[in-house]
Amino acid sequence: MGVFELIIAKPLAIRIIPNIDADYAYVLGLNEKHKSLGIITADNDDALYVSIDDATKKADVEVVYAHSFYAGAKHSSGKLSGEIIALLAGPTPSEVSAGLDATVQYLTNYALWYSANQDHSVAFFPHVISKSGTYLSKKCDIPLGSPIAYLVAPPLEGLFALDIALKSAAVRIVSYTAPPSETNYMGVILTGDQSACTTAASAFSNAVIDVVNNPMRY
Repeated sequence: MGVFELIIAKPLAIRIIPNIDADYAYVLGLNEKHKSLGIITADNDDALYVSIDDATKKADVEVVYAHSFYAGAKHSSGKLSGEIIALLAGPTPSEVSAGLDATVQYLTNYALWYSANQDHSVAFFPHVISKSGTYLSKKCDIPLGSPIAYLVAPPLEGLFALDIALKSAAVRIVSYTAPPSETNYMGVILTGDQSACTTAASAFSNAVIDVVNNPMRY
């Protein structure tokens, strides 16, 4: 895969509410177990989505809200808004803190985007997760612990690469975001065994790069 640079996401702001107000908890749809709340923003939405999923495997927390902002991090509403906000709920502040720690660890070390060209004008996300956590399992309606390929790219590159990814391995679509999304990218989550997901992600990557290198070839 001829990528040029890793793109590492950054957390922008984090806070913990140790004992959430009852009215606030009701509005958020929290259950009685969820006494504490963690809030995080980051400069990359898909990187944070996979990171909060990982947090559900590392701490007693549940993702109770996560949503991308419109137009992307470069057009955010404020310095600390970024591209996404996510809320983690748990029974105690220590569990929520552990969940946020796991989120930041995954975000800055594993949830890696790639540049497809030298001027860094095209970025994509060919991410493989060996075992889905509670957040992505519920989102995709798949069994907990399923392997997934979480694939994101600009619109044409991604739509073309998706067909190649599906034909490369025994995988199926369990979540699909058509362009334009809030950030104008496309996204898809595939499932299969881990080897198939890895093969599909690689095929997706190569197809994205091929489009970038030869945009008018058809």
